[in-house]
Amino acid sequence: MLSRHLVPAAFAALAALPGVACRHSAATGRLSIAAAADLQFALAEAAGQFHQANPRSDVAIDYGSSGNFYAQIRNGAPFDMFLSADVQYPRLLAQEGLARKDSVFVYAAGRLAVWVPSLSSLDPATALRDPAVRRIAIANPQHAPYGRAAEAALRHMGLYASVEKKLVLGENISQALQFVQSGAADVGVVALSLAVAPAVRSQGRYWEVPLDAYPKMEQGGVILKDSAAARAFRAWLLAPAGRRLLKQYGFSLPGE
Repeated sequence: MLSRHLVPAAFAALAALPGVACRHSAATGRLSIAAAADLQFALAEAAGQFHQANPRSDVAIDYGSSGNFYAQIRNGAPFDMFLSADVQYPRLLAQEGLARKDSVFVYAAGRLAVWVPSLSSLDPATALRDPAVRRIAIANPQHAPYGRAAEAALRHMGLYASVEKKLVLGENISQALQFVQSGAADVGVVALSLAVAPAVRSQGRYWEVPLDAYPKMEQGGVILKDSAAARAFRAWLLAPAGRRLLKQYGFSLPGE
């Protein structure tokens, strides 16, 4: 399940104004990014800010599961950059000769949250243990890093055996959240970056899963097709403005 966000070249006409072109960044052209679904809200905002600083560069983003994107890129999917929820996928692509090894970078670490809708009587801190819960949404562990982390957390908390038959698997972490929003599941183990987004925060309540309950989710990216726009976007994401935005959406930053 993929979704796309496009930041149009709304300011391209500025290039024709006297004295403006000399201030433009070297980042020009259209940048196509395959991005993990946990970045849905954070990256949409990041792309908008990047475009304001680089008005001659458009950013088109497809969201989905990192494992599926890895398979698509190996089969020739024409993305310029891959932002994965698991840095191992970009590293594998580099090892397989599909990207330069020196273009792999770590941008954040993901975190888990338990989310319930506003109208639910469930307490997100105890919902996973509540016998009244019939369905629990997580991302599919087969190809979604957040699904593997959710499964690890359930095992760490001694809950997996009792909830295994209640699990509803989303194609990616965004779909897992959608299952709870639509009522197809009572509670979800989702990305904190989705739970804290304004559009989601107003619809429900969340409890952050302790970090020691699952392996560290080191998220990384890789440039697949080298260009000035790709290098500029990577630099922006790793610079203070990008780091502030990622932290705002609940990610841990490299070195923390």
